[in-house]
Amino acid sequence: MTLRDILDAAAKGVFPAPDATLTVVPQMNARDAGVLAFTAHTVVFTDEPGDWVRETLAAVDCDALAAPMNARFLAAFMDRTGRAHDTIDLLTAAPALAGPPPLELREIRDREHPRVTRALTHRDDVRVWEADGGVLVLGRGVGGRWEVAIEVDEDVRHRGLGRQLALAARHLVPAEHVWAQQSPGNARSVRVFQAAGYRPVGSEALMLAL
Repeated sequence: MTLRDILDAAAKGVFPAPDATLTVVPQMNARDAGVLAFTAHTVVFTDEPGDWVRETLAAVDCDALAAPMNARFLAAFMDRTGRAHDTIDLLTAAPALAGPPPLELREIRDREHPRVTRALTHRDDVRVWEADGGVLVLGRGVGGRWEVAIEVDEDVRHRGLGRQLALAARHLVPAEHVWAQQSPGNARSVRVFQAAGYRPVGSEALMLAL
């Protein structure tokens, strides 16, 4: 089973068996490596040998289920691969919706636009739209999945724009599902995406190529 197979199934609510085991699969490209945690099952996607992953996890002094997201393993992963890591995100997904988005959007077609160039460092096939007071980014990220990111200007917060942008992505995505990551500590963002119909799937620690 490939990383794409695992993600496609999870988006539809079909998860790896909750059997307290570990799955190691190859990276799908040179950019994306990391750890996915589902209920009682962890997936490590890396081109490093599976034996190295398992031996390193066995040396982490904590519960085996927690070890793949433990700071000691993530630090060893970064040291081994020369990658960086920002945070452990809540991973959510929502099915696509038919029809036009619920607000007026203007697509940014300038590939040199700062928001476009920044998005291109993390995703492929990037498209960016502006609304009054907000930005919506769609692109293909980990495992080729379609991911959305949104930004809302501070002076227009608490008016429902974030939820509308997150919902708009479900109308714009050219696939069955769209994914979004939120830092668990960013409760505002978590609430926005859940209000727009995104359901929790797992957690993710993405290792960033330098």
